[in-house]
Amino acid sequence: MSDRHANGSGNAEPVHAEIDAATRRLMAALDSLEAAAERRRDADRDENELASRIQALGADRSRLADELDGSLVKTRRLERTNREIAEKLDVAIVTIRAVLDAGDSE
Repeated sequence: MSDRHANGSGNAEPVHAEIDAATRRLMAALDSLEAAAERRRDADRDENELASRIQALGADRSRLADELDGSLVKTRRLERTNREIAEKLDVAIVTIRAVLDAGDSE
């Protein structure tokens, strides 16, 4: 007599079926776990890419702010120079008219 008959287990098929079912559930659970881990890796990668983009945008913003500040300084300098030139031109025009008027009156 075999051990199965001695232990009162006459049919090994239900045990094999239970083991097979448990193995399938285990495999399904492992597949789900692997898929969840992959989704998490993707989410982390997306988060890292987003953080890199935000950092790059911050650096661009700082660079653009510096360029804008430089442009404002240049603009103010050009406006001041333009006013000074306009004033000098006005003086020159008045002087030239005075010279021409003096020449006409002689």
